[in-house]
Amino acid sequence: MAALPTQPTIYDLSRGDIAAYLEGMPGYRVDQLWQGLYTDGVAVEDISTLPVKLRSELAEKLPPALAMELESISDRGDTVKWLWNLRGGAAIETVLMHYKDRSTVCISSQAGCAMACGFCATGQAGFDRHLTVGEIVEQVIRARRVAGDKRVSNIVFMGMGEPMANFDAVWESVERLHGDFGISARHLTISTVGLLPGIRLLAEAPLPVNLAVSLHAANDDLRNEMVPINKRYPIGDLLDACHEYFDKKGRRVSFEWALIDGVNDRDSDAHELAKLTHPLRAHVNLIPLNPTPGYLTQGTPPARVREFADLLTSLGVNATVRKNRGTDIDAACGQLRANSIAAEAAVTGSSGNTADSDGTVTNIKPPTTRSQR
Repeated sequence: MAALPTQPTIYDLSRGDIAAYLEGMPGYRVDQLWQGLYTDGVAVEDISTLPVKLRSELAEKLPPALAMELESISDRGDTVKWLWNLRGGAAIETVLMHYKDRSTVCISSQAGCAMACGFCATGQAGFDRHLTVGEIVEQVIRARRVAGDKRVSNIVFMGMGEPMANFDAVWESVERLHGDFGISARHLTISTVGLLPGIRLLAEAPLPVNLAVSLHAANDDLRNEMVPINKRYPIGDLLDACHEYFDKKGRRVSFEWALIDGVNDRDSDAHELAKLTHPLRAHVNLIPLNPTPGYLTQGTPPARVREFADLLTSLGVNATVRKNRGTDIDAACGQLRANSIAAEAAVTGSSGNTADSDGTVTNIKPPTTRSQR
């Protein structure tokens, strides 16, 4: 497990922390630094309203959290993915996606993930550590610098990690992104595989952010295999928490459904899913599974994806198919990191998940439940 950083980074500091740090200086220096960090989103050394000496001192004592390891660009520049190295040896991923009407940043909340979902590249790699507030917020800042004149308007906590397992840091980052970065609460989405304590905390929190639940199966037998945390928080309890969130926030819940060939794309799956979603008037995001090195089962073929979506729609479900973005640059959660680690392991012969000479991980098996449509 990677070590937690002992030295705070510039985005770990609250406005009060910065005021204390700059004690003895004119009060407007706090405003100048805060505006440079959040409104302008520039590196400390580029905040021209601050004296050069102060900029140099801040850059030395409060360094950035993220050191870029890889940057991959796809979809004619509309998808950019970064692999960042953190202090202590962990690595995380961030994705910037440009659409016609918005730009979205998908951010990580943990280095790795302890939820162990077998089809997810991050879950296959295991858990390193929680991210700090600064490590979460800086992902958005760095993405915005690259976005340039394309305004970042949506933030989704759908990258590496389980946000509800790191709730305090996630929520403080939400408040920072909302209050200081200027993102509407309705354009902030927190995803979870179903940690009920976190969903209930979110229901009581003051900002009406969006809740997305990575469901992937509509019965406990299959979901126990696909999403192991379901054994602790089964579907019935999960839906109760979603109803609580909906009643208190008045915000429609979204369900994420990674379509996997022969696993959860049968007609019976669509009927079960429709039955769950109707009382919540939930929205369903269908996501054809991206290939990962440690999960041998393939995503649902395009023709069947359309059939499944059409069946859901005919059953009264508000369902959309999410277009895969950046497949050629490993843009699905955890893929870039996993492939980087696998490639290194193939060269160095390091232990862990066994890697073939082409970097393919071989000792992680997909769920055993299979049946014909």
